[in-house]
Order: sequence, then structure tokens, then C-alpha cells
Amino acid sequence: MDQKETKYDEIFARSFSRHDQKRFGYTALVVCFIVTCCLCTVFKPYLAPLPAYIGIKETKLLCNTTKPRSDTCMMKGDVRIQGNSSTIFVLSSHVENASWTIKPYARKGDEKAMQSVTNFSIKAIEEQAETMPKCTKMYNEPAIVFSVGGYGGNNFHAFTDVIIPLYATSREFNREVRFLVANKRSQWTTKFQKVLDKLSRYENIDIDNDNQVHCFPSMIVGLNKEDRQELHTDSMNDFIRFLRSSYSLERSTTIKLTNSSIKRPRLLIVSRQKTRAFMNLKDVVGAAQEMGFEVIVTEMNANMTQVSRLVNSCDVMMGVHGAGLTNMVFLPENGVVIQVVPCGKMEWLANTDFGEPSKAMGLKYLEYKISEEESTLIDQYPHNHQVFRDPGSIQRKGWGAFRSIYLDKQNVKLDVAKFKETLSKALELLH
Repeated sequence: MDQKETKYDEIFARSFSRHDQKRFGYTALVVCFIVTCCLCTVFKPYLAPLPAYIGIKETKLLCNTTKPRSDTCMMKGDVRIQGNSSTIFVLSSHVENASWTIKPYARKGDEKAMQSVTNFSIKAIEEQAETMPKCTKMYNEPAIVFSVGGYGGNNFHAFTDVIIPLYATSREFNREVRFLVANKRSQWTTKFQKVLDKLSRYENIDIDNDNQVHCFPSMIVGLNKEDRQELHTDSMNDFIRFLRSSYSLERSTTIKLTNSSIKRPRLLIVSRQKTRAFMNLKDVVGAAQEMGFEVIVTEMNANMTQVSRLVNSCDVMMGVHGAGLTNMVFLPENGVVIQVVPCGKMEWLANTDFGEPSKAMGLKYLEYKISEEESTLIDQYPHNHQVFRDPGSIQRKGWGAFRSIYLDKQNVKLDVAKFKETLSKALELLH
């Protein structure tokens, strides 16, 4: 320090007390902060947005292709997805030039379903590689990539292959996650928009044929489906409560009947027009009304708000095996599900799709297996035909042959006197 600087320090010390010096220093610090904020405000339009993950040095990349129903890849770091090439790039210093392919739909053992699902390539690129595309859009929140292809247009598969696995995968983010949807159908996203909104606060990205390079701090490709069970997740009770919240459903439990009850329990009959239809529906309705039910008959539609509120207002729901029964997810707790099982040794399929899942949802389950005389197949095939005597031989020909006969060509005409026994059991379960 020279003599001039020493002289200035001495003058400064004599002119101000220690308290004044300290106050002056604080004032200078505040002024510097205000000036800095002003400069940032002025030059903000000229500054490029910085991704939240700019400081992440280590990339985490883990792919699991051993699960029976879904493949998944989880990555964290510099993750970039290019929609028009269905390629995901991960900048990595320890995994060089490795790659995976993932179809993000939770039914990987079904070749027919997976044919219409986009195949995403995941490439681990070494740092500073020229092949890493430049970001055109940056995000602070993580992303989940999934497909609504496959059988997603069917209500049963929409829930078991997409909605439930999406819930299981995204719930931990508490809506701070962005969905990248492959094979997007506007009807599908419109139908389930309330569920999607409850899981993510951000607008969905239609990733197919997208010419942007979207950059994220982390990403999950594929949806978690740990087992082969249908309509199932580890906590079905939580999922059911989530659905009731998504659609603002009022009833949590069914009517509790007593010997002095005045209110009638509501029975919802799921009607079908093309296949597996009730041929004597008026007789079934009349019998149910005589037994004390208020009966509603409807064919399920795509308006999930209307459907959910209707189902939630009922105590018992019945229908022939089919996707319409999936809406039992909206029944109040202790509600009763009656599944009418067509001919064709379909007990296993009926129990797998709706029997066991309904119990996990806190519902009561009843099954009514129709006889040959109650099936319209009796008008198409003689009694001694293999369709009745050996359904296994039809099954061995493949799902297409089985479906063609037992699902697509079969309607039911219930023996009303016999079916009343099942309705009586439903009433007992409501007491």
C-alpha cells in the first residue's frame, strides 16, 4: 500500500466512527445488490434460459427390461429427446456409445398390441460429442414418456395398460412432471384429461413427429408395471381414492340396508348393443324392480365425468364380461359387482380381468355363469359341437378364433328365475 492510500484510510477513519463505517458498508452492499438486480432486469431478454440441471456432472442411467409387462429406463443429467426420430440422447462420461430400445406401453408380451407402439432409441453419448443435438426447448421439471397406442382405445386396456401404470410411475412427483405422449389420440387424452391433470400440472407434449429437441433434467421412459395382474397396482385403495378425487365423486360407501330401510338400492345394468347383449333385458329389469332395486340401464360412453358420477351413485353394477365393467373403479366402497360370464370356459378370464381386481378395490364380487340354453350360441351350433363340448380346442387355435366365437358371436338370454338368486345375494351383501 502506498502513502496516498494510507492517507485516505486515515482520513476515512477520522471522519467516521466505527458505527458509521459499519453502516456505510451495509449501505454500499445494498446499493450493489439493487444495481445488480436492475442490470439483470434490463438484460433479461437477451439472456438464454439456463436449464436447472446445468451443474449436474454425473449422469445416472438405469434400464430394466426384466419385468414381465413393461420395460423402463430412468435417467438423470443432460437428457434430450428428439421426437421426429424417436431418439433420446443422454450425455454421459462413464457410459459410452451404449443404446437401448424401449416401447413405452405396459403389455410387452403381446406382439399385436406392441405393433402400434412407437419404438424409442436411447443413446448414451460421451461428453462433448458432436452427435448430441442442440436443445431447442428446455424444462426444469422431469419427464415421463409413455404410449397410448396398443389397445389403449379399449376402456379396460386404457386403465390396466396406461392409467394405472401412469399413476404408479408419476404419483411421487406430486404433479411436478411433464408427460410426453406417443401414439397420441386426441379422443384418448380428452377422455382422461381429468386424470392427466391430477397427475401433472403441465400441458402434455405430443412427441410423435415433433421437430423440437426437448431437454430435461431427468426422464423416465416406459411405465412401471411390476406384475401381470390386470387392473392392479400395489395400493389399489389409494388409486381408487385418487380417482374419486379426480372426478369429484361424492359417495365413498354404498347404502347400508336394514330391515326398516326406505331407500331402495340402485342397480346399474351395463347394456351392450353389438355383442354379449342381454336379449331379455326388460324381463331382467322387471325382476330386479320386484326385488326392491331401483334400476338404471345404460351403455357406457366416453364421457368419463358422466360415467363416473352415474356409477358412483349406484350400489350394485352388473354386466356381461366386457370393457364396460371396468367402470366398477367408480363404485363406492362395499359396492357389489355382478359379472355375467358367457359360455366358453371363460371363468379364468372373467376372474383375472374383473373378479380379483374388484376385491382389491374394496368391492363385493358375484359371478353368474350362464348355461348353454342361456347363450345364443345354441342357435348357431348343435349341443354336441366342440364349441360346447371342448372349448379348449377352440382356445388352442388362438385368441382370434376364441374371440370370434365366444365374444363376438355370443349374446345372452338370462334365466330370470335362476338369476334372481344372484340378485338376492347382492341384497344380502348390502345389509
